[in-house]
Amino acid sequence: MVALVQVQQIKVPPGQRVLLNEISWADFETILVDLGNHRAARVAYQQGVLEIMAPLPEHELAKENISDLIKALLEELNLEFLSLGSTTFKNEQMDQGIEPDQCFYIRNEIAIRGKDRIDLAIDPPSNLALEIDVTSRTHPDIYVALQVPELWRFEKGKLQINVLQNGEYLEVAESPNFPGLPLSSTIPEFALRFRSLGRNQVMKAFREWVRNQ
Repeated sequence: MVALVQVQQIKVPPGQRVLLNEISWADFETILVDLGNHRAARVAYQQGVLEIMAPLPEHELAKENISDLIKALLEELNLEFLSLGSTTFKNEQMDQGIEPDQCFYIRNEIAIRGKDRIDLAIDPPSNLALEIDVTSRTHPDIYVALQVPELWRFEKGKLQINVLQNGEYLEVAESPNFPGLPLSSTIPEFALRFRSLGRNQVMKAFREWVRNQ
């Protein structure tokens, strides 16, 4: 068992991670409380192994930019959604927990609308999770266990769209949530534009692209 004072003393430099072994579910819950909600670090828990990772600034920038593009896409398509950011999703029965870089309830939005807490023992998972792999911390096995149907992984300027089929993620050309749109190429293209153009200009151009589809 990890003593609380040890957790408080852990300092994770940006881009690095710390692994803690033999962490019980009760320890995991206590550590989450100790770490608090207002922190940059992300956590992942899988059957007794806890990872604490501190993202790099470039990771956070890519997360915000791509999240904004997804939100604009959903708004232009008039799809109701709820984005829950890096909410901690966990299931004690599965002994798994994860904090995505961003997640979206789309088809399942109505099922959690108005709820202050999400319990995956009774509530559905998010329809789409986003991971920015600047520091290679994606844990697909945890997302499989939590039954998240779609996982986007953005790494080195490329977007990989994965869907859950028969207990594993398979890369696909189109997102089931956005059929008919070439997002695996278009999202990275607009994400790159943020490097040279102002945010408002990029977002306006992306919204126009969606309307033209």
